[in-house]
Amino acid sequence: MQLRLFLLPLTLSLLLASCTEDNGITAVEVETAPGFLVDVNEDGHVTVPDLGLQAPVQAHVAGHSARFAEAEMITEVRPDGSRETLYLVDGDIALTKDQLRELQAMDATLEKQYRTNNLVSDRTISVVGYTGNGYALTSTMRTALQWAINNYNALNINTTFTLSFAASTNADIVVYRVVDNNGAGGSAGFPSGGKPYKWVQIYNGMNNYDTNTNEHVMTHEIGHAMGLRHTDWFSRESCGQTGESAGSDGAVHIPGTPTGYDANSVMLSCFSSGEDGEFGYYDRVALEYLY
Repeated sequence: MQLRLFLLPLTLSLLLASCTEDNGITAVEVETAPGFLVDVNEDGHVTVPDLGLQAPVQAHVAGHSARFAEAEMITEVRPDGSRETLYLVDGDIALTKDQLRELQAMDATLEKQYRTNNLVSDRTISVVGYTGNGYALTSTMRTALQWAINNYNALNINTTFTLSFAASTNADIVVYRVVDNNGAGGSAGFPSGGKPYKWVQIYNGMNNYDTNTNEHVMTHEIGHAMGLRHTDWFSRESCGQTGESAGSDGAVHIPGTPTGYDANSVMLSCFSSGEDGEFGYYDRVALEYLY
């Protein structure tokens, strides 16, 4: 699964809305009688009042789900020349065909928890900053990648990251520049099979930002490759959006971290210029809990 990080325009006015506001579910008063529920027909069912909640619950879930039926087929070209066909959902989630089918089935049954085991089991993660023709990181990007790897190695975790710069894709994670995308940000995906997501893209437009902001994007995308969701997946407040546009591909709360908006997280959906590139406090808590 692939996620994309975009730049938040500085002039954007944030619309602050929690995922519990205007959720379409209202309280219903029901008259109840004291006593026990009785299986009158002895068929495993009891007679209970109809609370009238089925329709609003389904409407709420439908309004907070990715539009899997509208997936757009795309082709990604990698630095090693390989091509991968993916299906783009909601503009920023890229899925394989198998993932798309599985999520379509889960969405149909209103299953909301997914990727609970989407972690990396390897304890040494090799990272290559790509230097080959057509995909080479700039000098600023290389420095930023070194700083990002330093961020991970400074964590109190049982995982070590190694970094080299080469025209090679022989690594657990390959960080490369997409020269024909002049947007600001990058993209990556979630782990599978105990391995981190391999391909971390950095958009060419990051040339217009300083080393710290590039470090922020690198740290963010490697976070996805290690299994972290956007911190504000439920609202995308950092992008000035409302609602859950990140989709129903699973967002399991990590103990010890807030369930609400965390303005200091490096894993927010969007970013602005002037980022310091460092983990927020709860980013470190999350990664140290997971690894």
